[in-house]
Amino acid sequence: MFLFYGGLFFLLLSRMVFIQVTGEADGQALAAKAAAKYEREQVINSSRGKILDKHGEVIAEDTLSYRLVAVLSPEATSNAKNPKHVNDVEKTASVLAEYIPLSKEKLVERLSKEGVYQVEFGSAGRDISHEVMTKITEHKLPGLVFVRDLKRFYPGGTFASHLIGFAVKEEQEPGQFQTVGKMGLESIYNKQLTGKNGKVQYESDLWGYLLPNSEEMVTPAQDGYNIHLTLDKTVQNFLEDAMSRVEEQYKPEKIVAMVADPKTGKILAMSQRPSFDPETREGLTTNWLNETIENTIEPGSTMKTFTVAAAMEEGKWDPNAWYKSGQYTLIDRTIRDHNRTGWGSITYEEGFQRSSNVAMAYLLERLGDTAFLEYLDKFGFGKKTGIDLPNEASGKIISKWPIDRLVSTFGQGSTVTPMQLIQAETAIANDGTMMKPYVIEKIVNPSTNAVMHDSKPEKAGKPISAETAKKMRDLLASTVTDEAGTAKRFKLTDYTVAGKTGTAEIPDKDGFYQKGYENYLYSFLGMAPVEDPQLVVYVAVSKPKLKDTEVGSIPVSEIFKSVTENSLKYMNIKPQQVKSIPTVKLPKVEDKNVAMAQSVMLEHKMNAVTIGGNGKVQEQFPAAGTEILPGSLVLLKTEGPITIPDFTNWSKRHVWVYQMLSGLNIEVVGEGYVVSQSVSKGSVVNAQNPIVIKLETPEETNKKKKQPPVKDGEETLPQD
Repeated sequence: MFLFYGGLFFLLLSRMVFIQVTGEADGQALAAKAAAKYEREQVINSSRGKILDKHGEVIAEDTLSYRLVAVLSPEATSNAKNPKHVNDVEKTASVLAEYIPLSKEKLVERLSKEGVYQVEFGSAGRDISHEVMTKITEHKLPGLVFVRDLKRFYPGGTFASHLIGFAVKEEQEPGQFQTVGKMGLESIYNKQLTGKNGKVQYESDLWGYLLPNSEEMVTPAQDGYNIHLTLDKTVQNFLEDAMSRVEEQYKPEKIVAMVADPKTGKILAMSQRPSFDPETREGLTTNWLNETIENTIEPGSTMKTFTVAAAMEEGKWDPNAWYKSGQYTLIDRTIRDHNRTGWGSITYEEGFQRSSNVAMAYLLERLGDTAFLEYLDKFGFGKKTGIDLPNEASGKIISKWPIDRLVSTFGQGSTVTPMQLIQAETAIANDGTMMKPYVIEKIVNPSTNAVMHDSKPEKAGKPISAETAKKMRDLLASTVTDEAGTAKRFKLTDYTVAGKTGTAEIPDKDGFYQKGYENYLYSFLGMAPVEDPQLVVYVAVSKPKLKDTEVGSIPVSEIFKSVTENSLKYMNIKPQQVKSIPTVKLPKVEDKNVAMAQSVMLEHKMNAVTIGGNGKVQEQFPAAGTEILPGSLVLLKTEGPITIPDFTNWSKRHVWVYQMLSGLNIEVVGEGYVVSQSVSKGSVVNAQNPIVIKLETPEETNKKKKQPPVKDGEETLPQD
């Protein structure tokens, strides 16, 4: 017995020594098994980077959303009077079918699953807004749980959608989702925008409680980089609104438009129609191209701007010389003016104002084919602009035969991109210096505020002298002001305009041009004000549905005039013969106590709103020294609890600034000005309290006011 038990003890001792030395049992690492059993890990989700306009206003960002979970197991309910699981499948399915995109039948099937504790609803149950979550919660349905989540939010809707693109959530690993860019900037800069999740690791007991003396290791999440664009959200909205009106009225096949700063090359606005909503993808067709850079067009008579500029620079332009308009024959080919018969013998200046093709033909004789082609190259045609976007087309200047070079003088045959036209026009507007276009202002790490990429204005060449540029601006202005000019309807109320209209034939698939009254690309390439151009604008409308009494420049002019005039006034460019409104220079109140700061703002007739308690002012918006109008809103950031103000009639920009300074969880819905808020004035809140603020445009608000009250039993009729 002694030997038997002694042997067993020896074997046990040997086993214990072996395990201690090797750390293994049955071929498995015990430390790893212990870690797997007692170590816990919690993911800290990162946010995708924001896409912002030049003023820091949000174009795309991750915002608060909810994921719907339904608890099905009766084990979740400990008190029958207060059920914690779905106890009425039919009722729950009927209610949910009103709010999420699943039929009642499919919801019943999902809610009737057996042997599972809880279920989710796929994409239909994700990205639920705070508003929808609140409505579902009001039904007080047992077993429904809303898990806080993030979704990609595009507050502008169709705002520059082919440039911005869209991002969607994709399952990377079972149960793990990540937002991935699929189009536009969201796709191009997906790597920079994508953050890196963090984690919390700690040791716990069997029930998940933190063990005494165990260390908690935190790897912080790294949010994606923020991309700041050159776009100005206000100018972009002017453009989107004007294009939508024209699209609705004239039903064109396409519209392309851009606004640029000629002094820097910054693209302030760009859009196209058809367009789409990046959040829902509604309206997205098979055309994913950004038409401003990825598609080429025959520019039509807008090209005459650069033909004449070349002749001016070479000393071959004589505006008072005469020529015979109507038609011009080169070998066996005859080209005609757009009215077929011409206007008799007229000057070259009048020929340009009337957009005479024949004038360009005679001008080419003076200039010479070789010089003409050299200037097209200097203006950047036939090669990429180098804008900071992929898939840019280069266009093609046809020059093999004499007739090719001839028709290229008035924009036929050769192809360009709208972006090339914008770049070339900056030379006319900017005293001969051509500026390279760009849309990315900077890329910033939001965690450190370090600038990872910073764009600067870049010269693209100097094809003409300042003197030639000035003469060209005057000539282009005459097409708007002279009785013979084709651009008279592009005249603005308060600003001078210089530019050139274009009517280009559209090539068909068989290599011929389309026929018919409406089958043209109508365009305008212009600038304002003439004295010191602040904006260069290109608008092209393809195949609009015109009445018999209408011409193609009408829909083009409606976009150009609305966008240009509103943008110049928004930029505080002084109109002609209009008195400027006196402004007030904002005083510095940082480091002053709130009472004194409020008093100073009151003296300067400012509307000051405090973000925080009664301490010292840490930050003010706008910054000290800014020229603003009396009565403007000023935000003062202090320490302490935040009391919600009345946001009514605040602009979206002020709401976003308030969110940035306060750090509150604010979701903005709509465009225009604030009409309602989910948290009432005077409430004390923190970053954990979600706040939903709804905006409406003045047009939406006025439309509601005009609607007569509806009595019981009556139906509303649409307004004229």
